[in-house]
Amino acid sequence: MRVKKPDHKNALSLIIESENQMKFTLTIPVTEDSAFTVLRNIYECFRMLGDALLANQGLETTDHIEPLNALLKLNIDTKRPINTIDSLRRIRHNINYYGYHPTIIEANYAIDIAKSCFWQLSAAIKKELEKS
Repeated sequence: MRVKKPDHKNALSLIIESENQMKFTLTIPVTEDSAFTVLRNIYECFRMLGDALLANQGLETTDHIEPLNALLKLNIDTKRPINTIDSLRRIRHNINYYGYHPTIIEANYAIDIAKSCFWQLSAAIKKELEKS
């Protein structure tokens, strides 16, 4: 991880875009063909939230694990454990590097995680930005 100057503007841009992409992604009907896009987009929205949190702290990463770990450190209540996001990271890794095609069940699983955690995480990170 690289230490930089905290970038509140970039952090807010990442949050706003992740919210926009999540709203859009949740409108996509889940089919065998769309499962790939739905799952990857949902994961990327979570990763962007983690990147926003780190940017606000003046940190830049070169991998996907640190942004997710930053989300895990938030002390908030969600309907599902935040660590379930890591399962999306693993599926996304298989998609990108091994040509895996997710199932409708896996896409619906990602949607359930998103509906259970995303908006609470986004609100908590916005509060962190307001403190800075």
